[in-house]
Amino acid sequence: MLSPIFDLEVEVATPQSIGRGEMGERRCIPIAGGRLKGKLNGKVLPGGADWQVLRPDGMADLDAHYMLVTDAGEQIEVWSRGLRSGPPEVMARLARGESVDPASYYFRTALRFETAAPQLQWLVHRLAIGYGERRPDQVLLKVYAVD
Repeated sequence: MLSPIFDLEVEVATPQSIGRGEMGERRCIPIAGGRLKGKLNGKVLPGGADWQVLRPDGMADLDAHYMLVTDAGEQIEVWSRGLRSGPPEVMARLARGESVDPASYYFRTALRFETAAPQLQWLVHRLAIGYGERRPDQVLLKVYAVD
């Protein structure tokens, strides 16, 4: 069963390509900030990043690591591993930073959390799933706990 935790609006900077290797193009997308709203409310702190591999088949392997801070001041570390895939023309448009209907591609991620806040330890003991949408300068994630 899935229970909603929050929606994330993650502001991202311009992707930086590291170059194309055997597995595909490696990129780093700096996280510039954002908001979380739902069971918890607060901010996405600048300074994290999403390390990606754009594979030759068009799929994007995603590996994001960043910090949240709730409105109450509790800090939460986030690890998010996922993938984005779809038809080649859709994936090419996303890679160029274009707006694309999220129904035309698959974007899912598994999230883990760490925090020292006693009242948020339930997050540490849950795996979460995120349903994503990539916008030109933003990533939207609907995050659910897997109960």
